[in-house]
Amino acid sequence: MTTTMAPWGDASALLAAAGVPEDPSYYRGYTDADERAALTVAMRIQAAWAANDADMFADVFTDNGSLLMRDEQLTSREEIRAYMSRGFAGPLRGARVKGWPVEVTFLTDDVALVVTEGGIIMAGQDDIAPENFIRATWVMLRQPDGQLRLVSHQSSPIRG
Repeated sequence: MTTTMAPWGDASALLAAAGVPEDPSYYRGYTDADERAALTVAMRIQAAWAANDADMFADVFTDNGSLLMRDEQLTSREEIRAYMSRGFAGPLRGARVKGWPVEVTFLTDDVALVVTEGGIIMAGQDDIAPENFIRATWVMLRQPDGQLRLVSHQSSPIRG
C-alpha cells in the first residue's frame, strides 16, 4: 500500500525562520524534502548547543516534551529549559554537539522517528570524546500550524 506524505515544509525556509544557518552536509544521503525538513529539528538543537541557549533549545520541544539526558528524565518544556540553563551556566558552558542522521522514518503523516549518532564536544575539545559518543532517538511532530516540534529525545552512550 502506498501512502502520500503530507509535506513537512521546506528545510531551508524552516531553518531561516528559526534563525539557524543550513548545513547541507548534515543531511548526508537523506535527500527527500520531508526527510530534510524533519532533520531541521536536530539542526535547531545543534544550533542551540552552539549558542549555549537554553531558551532556543527548549523551544524546539512541545509543551509536554520529554528529554532523557544522561540520568535525568525531563517531562516538560519548562523542565528542559531549567535543566539546560543550569547546564549551560555550569558544566556544559561552551559545549556543543555534533551529529548526523542514521535513519529517518515517518510513522504517520505528522510523526517522524529519527535516529542520529554523535555526541557532546566539551569546551576546549575539538571532537567528541569516546565517553561522550551517543546514539539518539528523536520523535518529531508536525503540528497543525506547520511547526515542527520535538516530542521526545533520548540518548544512549556508545562505548567500545
